[in-house]
Amino acid sequence: MFIIIGLIICAVSFVTDIIVGPASLTLSDVWLALIDPAEVSKNAYVIIWSIRLPTAIMALLVGASLGIAGAGMQTILDNPLSSPYTLGISAGAGFGASLMVVVGASALEFLGVFMVPFGAFVFASLTSFFIYSINKIKNFSSETMILAGIGMMFLFQALQSLMQYMASPEALQNIVFWTMGSLAKANWVNISIVLIVLAIMLPLMMRESWRLTALKLGDEKASGLGVNVESLRVKVFAFISIITAVAVSFVGTIGFIGIVGPHIARMLVGEDQRYFLPLSAVCGMAILSLASIASKMLVPGAMFPIGIVTAIIGVPFFFSLVLTRKRSYFK
Repeated sequence: MFIIIGLIICAVSFVTDIIVGPASLTLSDVWLALIDPAEVSKNAYVIIWSIRLPTAIMALLVGASLGIAGAGMQTILDNPLSSPYTLGISAGAGFGASLMVVVGASALEFLGVFMVPFGAFVFASLTSFFIYSINKIKNFSSETMILAGIGMMFLFQALQSLMQYMASPEALQNIVFWTMGSLAKANWVNISIVLIVLAIMLPLMMRESWRLTALKLGDEKASGLGVNVESLRVKVFAFISIITAVAVSFVGTIGFIGIVGPHIARMLVGEDQRYFLPLSAVCGMAILSLASIASKMLVPGAMFPIGIVTAIIGVPFFFSLVLTRKRSYFK
């Protein structure tokens, strides 16, 4: 029921996202452009098919990716503050993108328009691998793992500032634009890549839903039910890392979707992963789509980077979690 309601909200926000923008369009313009392009003006056709439709679709796909990634992280680490953002994965992607903008043009010119996403993907993946490796060696608690992720986030932000200091004015503008998080550069190629990865990883995550539900009972009880806890954590962490790395490599740093989406889903359906995982994805879709609409409505005629909007929404929610969670999470 909640998943169906969420999908209806996503559908409404998706259409609204296409309509809203500096150029005035009506619902009939959108409908005709989708089913009978010959009946709309050339300008309306270009605006819808080249700009607004890719942006609206990318908002849904990235929102779903970050939502399910946050849900998976919170489950395997048993900590409500876990997300791709708080574990430093998004910051790693930001540094990778900045590095490519500043020094990659000469060394990796053959990658063309995929050079910046490639750098973001590589460093997001390396960050995930590093966080998991130190946990494997030291057997950290989930709280310590998050602290390690926050440490990585500060490190990458410092390195990113160094890249900005070294960058030319043109490169600096590109870095700042990317790190603010934006859907403006969405195109059909990027959408296809994110869609394929999500279409592969989401079913793989859902296959583990029973084991993840058992894991919420505790490692010992899950093992008693026949769950290989270590293997499960490795697989799910790998799935999450791939989903996150691909999503943020095209849109930049978008924070808090991986925290807010899963918490809304948890309040609605609890910890049963059969419903929690897909509803987290749907909540992420709805939140990012609504944020995309808000980014175009804050100032008429202007479009704010969507990362700013999600931060404005997410930071108060994050503080409310910190202030209201049980003390056991922070011992």
